[in-house]
Amino acid sequence: MNELINDSAYAGVAISLLIYFATTTLKKRINFALFNPLLITIAVTIAILVAADVDYEVYNKGAKYLSWLLTPATVCLAIPLYEKWQVLKDNLAAILLSVFAGVFTSLTCVFAISKIMDLSHREYVTLLPKSITTAIGIGVSEELDGYVTITVAVIVITGVLGNMFGEVICKIFRIVEPVARGLAFGTAAHVMGTSKAIELGETEGAMSSLAVAVAGLMTVVIVPFFGNLM
Repeated sequence: MNELINDSAYAGVAISLLIYFATTTLKKRINFALFNPLLITIAVTIAILVAADVDYEVYNKGAKYLSWLLTPATVCLAIPLYEKWQVLKDNLAAILLSVFAGVFTSLTCVFAISKIMDLSHREYVTLLPKSITTAIGIGVSEELDGYVTITVAVIVITGVLGNMFGEVICKIFRIVEPVARGLAFGTAAHVMGTSKAIELGETEGAMSSLAVAVAGLMTVVIVPFFGNLM
């Protein structure tokens, strides 16, 4: 296995895609929140690399091609938004206010937790972009001099948790309005939350797609202020 990954330029991406395809196929048969395809793919990939004694740098030589697709994949989320353009126009003020409230709450929580845990400034700014899509979060973390690799991990964890438990939380708090649910998924759990929102309905998916973009832009604007608080 070690030699295969070392010798092949596409072994990393092949392993990742095969595992993800297998887990998504199983997910259709096992309707269980904890059985998240992305989470399982990460865990299985790590297990394979550890068992085969493969360095991350070696694996990433092939897997890096997946990262190149992040930005175009995010742009594609504009399609369901275009299809629900009238819904956006009818609820523009409420949508912008809702996304701002979500972004502000996320940043405030990171600040409070960092204070409680006595984190350093660099550790603190590393966590600030946790709820925005990776394509934007990497740039924010670099600009604030955070630990980019940790930022990516935190963004993935946030998205996975939102994907897994977002629908349950909506049911607990009786959030049934499609626009509200979509905005919650996109603002709190970025693209991974949006993938779940699309499963719930077209309106949820469109609003979540919008929230991903707007939350990313708002975070870029607001985060320098929060970055100077510690």
